[in-house]
Amino acid sequence: MILDTNALWAFVDGDSGVGEVLRRHARAAIPVIVLGEFRYGIVESRHRAQYEAWLTSYLPQFDILPVTEETATAYAALRIVLKRSGRPIPANDAWIAALAIQHRLPVLSRDQHFDAVPDLDRESW
Repeated sequence: MILDTNALWAFVDGDSGVGEVLRRHARAAIPVIVLGEFRYGIVESRHRAQYEAWLTSYLPQFDILPVTEETATAYAALRIVLKRSGRPIPANDAWIAALAIQHRLPVLSRDQHFDAVPDLDRESW
């Protein structure tokens, strides 16, 4: 299971629904793109210290998925397919989707635009 940025925020903020979904999967992964968005989001947060403490304590329990040449190829192909279908998605979400397809993992997200991605399973909470 790959978390998108909103799923990560919800999990870190204690949303029990996200935890319930994660417990049903053998693998929990965070794309490096999501980690970057999360770190960007906490920079000016009044709860920055709490979020950084969470990262120190819990981030090691997740697989961090890097972008590789294989990911870049999947990303480019996906963007073309979505563009031609008239259903493009935000660039960072296309990277997340490419990683999910590459690793054959579902995405945990409430963003329905992931449903436009061929060969991608999306779960919500």
